[in-house]
Amino acid sequence: MQRIWLIFAQSVTACLGLLFVLRLFYPHLLETKQEPIVINQVQPSPLVSAKGSYSDAAKKAMPSVVNIFTSSTVSAPGPHDQFKDDPLFRHFFGDQLDNEEDQPENSLGSGVIVSEQGLILTNDHVVASADEIEVALADGRKLSAKVVGTDPDTDLAVLKVDAEKLPAITFAASDKLNVGDVVLAIGNPFGVGQTVTQGIVSALGRSHLGINTYENFIQTDASINPGNSGGALIDAEGNLVGVNSAIYSRSGGSMGIGFAIPASIAKQVMEQIATSGSVTRGWIGIEAQDITPELAESFKLSQVRGSLIAGVLKGSPADLAGLKAGDVLLAINNKEVVDSSGMLNIIAALKPNEKAVLRIARAEKEINVDVTVGRRPKPAAARR
Repeated sequence: MQRIWLIFAQSVTACLGLLFVLRLFYPHLLETKQEPIVINQVQPSPLVSAKGSYSDAAKKAMPSVVNIFTSSTVSAPGPHDQFKDDPLFRHFFGDQLDNEEDQPENSLGSGVIVSEQGLILTNDHVVASADEIEVALADGRKLSAKVVGTDPDTDLAVLKVDAEKLPAITFAASDKLNVGDVVLAIGNPFGVGQTVTQGIVSALGRSHLGINTYENFIQTDASINPGNSGGALIDAEGNLVGVNSAIYSRSGGSMGIGFAIPASIAKQVMEQIATSGSVTRGWIGIEAQDITPELAESFKLSQVRGSLIAGVLKGSPADLAGLKAGDVLLAINNKEVVDSSGMLNIIAALKPNEKAVLRIARAEKEINVDVTVGRRPKPAAARR
C-alpha cells in the first residue's frame, strides 16, 4: 500500500513539475481561446437631439442673441463742487474742475437680432443714456451700434449695426404660449459670456408690477440675472416668445421669478420704431384705478369689473366727450375692461383721430360715449 502511495505522489510531483516547465518556457501551449465580449452601443443621429435635450432649440437661437456693451460719461460729485460757479476759483482751477466731472460708466446687457439687415431688439434700460454702444455677435465680431428708437413705456429699444445677412431670430405665434411650456433664456449674465438657462412659463399676463407703463409680462422660472436684460426667451423649438426684461430679487440674483416682454408686443413696437423711429399709441386723457369689492358696492355694480375714472385731464379727448371723475369704464369698442392695466393696453392699441365707443356706468345706468382718440404724449421724463 505504501508503494502505491509513493508511486502516486511521485507521479503528481512529476506532473506539477512538467506544468511548471511548460508554463515557464511554453505558455502559449496552455492558453485557451475566449470569445471576445461585444457591447452594442447606440450611435446617436447627428440630426436628432437626445430625448429631453433642447440643444436643437439652443443652436437655432443662439447665433441671433448678441452681447451689448455700453459706455457713458456721468458727472460725479467732487470736493470743489461749491466753488464751480465762482469765476475767480475757475480762473485758477478750471481744468481741475472739468477733470472731476468726467467719470466713465460702463454697463452690459443682451439683445436679439430681428432682421438680416442689422436691426437688434433690446431693453431701453440697457442703452438709456449710453454715449457709445458696442455689439458682440456670436461669431466673434464686434460692431458699433446706433439707436434707431426707444419706447420707455414698454422698456424696449431698437439698435442698428452696419452688417448684412445676420442670423435673424424667428418669432413664435403669439397665441401658442401656455403656462407650463418649457422655455429657454439666452443672454450674457454678469458678463461671463453667452449662457442658456431652462425653465417653464410660470404665468402669463402679469401686470401691476410697477416696472413699465404698459405691462403684460410672461413670468418664468428660467434663471435671468443682470446682463440677461434684452436677451431672448425662446420656446422648445427655438422661436422667440419674449424679451427678458426684469427679475424679482432680494439679493440681485435670480430667485426663480423673472419677467419677459411678450414677443407679440415686442414685434409691434419694433415694427413701428423701424418705420417711423417712435411708437404711436392711442390716448384719451384719464386717470383710472381698479374696482375693488368696496367700490363696486359703493357704485352699486352687479359685479367687480371695469376701471374707475379717478380724474379727467382738462381739454383731453375724454373731457371733450363728457367723461367725468366717478364714471366706471366697462368696455372700449366692445372689449371688456377688466382692470386699469388692461384698460391702458386697449386704449394704447387705438389709432389716433379715430372714433371709439366707451361703455360706462354712471348713476346706476350703463351708457355709451363716443370719443375721438388722441395721440399719447411722450413721457415727460423720457430716458433718452
